[in-house]
Amino acid sequence: MLVENINVTLIIFQLIGGLGLFLTGMQFMSEGLQKSSGDSLKKILEKLTTNRIIGTGVGAIVTAVIQSSSATTVMVVGFVSAGLMSLTQALSVILGANIGTTITGQIIAFKISAAALPCIGIGAVLYIFFKRPAIVYLGQIILGFGLIFLGMDTMTNAFKPLSHSEEFKSIFIYFSHNPVMAVLAGALTTLIVQSSSATMGITIALATAGIIDFSAAVALVLGENIGTTITANIAALNASRTAKQAALGHFLFNLIGVTYMLIFLHPFMSFINYITPGDVAYSVQQGTEVIYPNIGRHIANLHTMFNIINTLIFLPFLPILAKLCEKIIKDDKKEEIETKVVHLSNEMLSTPEIAVGLTQKEAIRMYEYALNIFNCAKKAVIENDMKAAAEGKSISKTLDIFNDEINAFLTKLSAKSISARSLRIIHNISTAVEEINQIGDRSVKLIKTKNKMNDKNIIFSSDASEELNNIIKLVEEFCHQVEKLYISGNKLKEINLFAENEERIDQIRKTYKKNHLKRLDAGICSLPAGLAFIDLLNTLEKIADNTYAIAQLIADENL
Repeated sequence: MLVENINVTLIIFQLIGGLGLFLTGMQFMSEGLQKSSGDSLKKILEKLTTNRIIGTGVGAIVTAVIQSSSATTVMVVGFVSAGLMSLTQALSVILGANIGTTITGQIIAFKISAAALPCIGIGAVLYIFFKRPAIVYLGQIILGFGLIFLGMDTMTNAFKPLSHSEEFKSIFIYFSHNPVMAVLAGALTTLIVQSSSATMGITIALATAGIIDFSAAVALVLGENIGTTITANIAALNASRTAKQAALGHFLFNLIGVTYMLIFLHPFMSFINYITPGDVAYSVQQGTEVIYPNIGRHIANLHTMFNIINTLIFLPFLPILAKLCEKIIKDDKKEEIETKVVHLSNEMLSTPEIAVGLTQKEAIRMYEYALNIFNCAKKAVIENDMKAAAEGKSISKTLDIFNDEINAFLTKLSAKSISARSLRIIHNISTAVEEINQIGDRSVKLIKTKNKMNDKNIIFSSDASEELNNIIKLVEEFCHQVEKLYISGNKLKEINLFAENEERIDQIRKTYKKNHLKRLDAGICSLPAGLAFIDLLNTLEKIADNTYAIAQLIADENL
């Protein structure tokens, strides 16, 4: 068949439409999986340790859920930029991401295009007409599956007429004989489409339609593994030096892996044919067209086995690879060690459900800074430690950075497609951050009150000093109990105790205020001392109120 006898416009529209359906399905499925497993993803992050094997497992699981190795790599670059991961640790997660992303290929290799429309119908009903979140997310996943298979079927049908064109097939025959060029084509296509899964779908569609043989498909798939690393390197351009090194590491071990696999290409293909059921060259006549139903599974298995083998080879050598990346990307001048105050970055928004969990951790870190300011205020008021007073004011500037950056991040995060529970958590984090900021501000107010007392030579009586010491210690204990509450499994029971403690502090404040008024009447304390004392009592009671508000948010199970 000549090219002029083929409706090129229709083929282009079908290909674009099929690709659009495929990418939309990927997005729907990814969002549904993230929303339905949001808490699990947050817990998985806690497994990130210096253990390379665990890091690889985390990368594989997270990528299998979010259905994008590029998103996982970009997220890891954000972690490294924020100082949450070492380079070796990040590289282990990226290795796992390479394995996790092969799940998509395994899914689309199933020849169940007949189920595409039923999946879309069922998924749409669950997604649109039900209100229960778990059912809505399930509907989103099923709808995504249906769109993926419909997109694959549309792309395969688009390519079928081209299988009769000798001119078109000659281009891909060239790839069969020149695997290096096929690798470059695969890398370029993935860079343009910005999705290795989509390029994998196109490759399987081409092979199923009989336009390319297994040799060309193998080389294209290997190229896709290089192309997907370019996204992370682009994301890291304006990131920290360590983030650039992580992105470079991803590129290097995929590039090196593809290089040695090209050398052993034919033995590797024979191995895949051996472990995969069905003859790769088996064909079936469908009307006037011929399709190859087995080749998709061979391509998917090749993709999976390449990344598993590459991971097993590189895993023991990750520290060496990390050192190589550090030597390649280094500053001419000695870099000053600068740690970001807030461990959040825009790259983390690519995985919103995970980003929610990370923001929770940053809110707890912010709370610890607020407690440090309170501790400085305690030393200033009780021990007249002016060095601690200056330190508290300095830390308050850091607290302001936390307040601004967390709230800015939450604003961006709330605009993402996330579960209803995660939206509630975001609201509670925002409220908690405001309460924490007030604890810091009020602690600074304690310091300022003490400074005024020193300037005016105001001294409390021994009774007033003792009462002030008592209530400060009570408030301090109350504040520290919040951290314990956060990790406690019996939050609803403990919140009742918190309510009692908060009420106790309020009653003590009222009692001490009355006692001080009696001392004023008796002439034991001066009026300026009385005003300062009451001001300190009121500020401490408000700090306890802020702490109790945070405890309530934690007990709500949505913080």
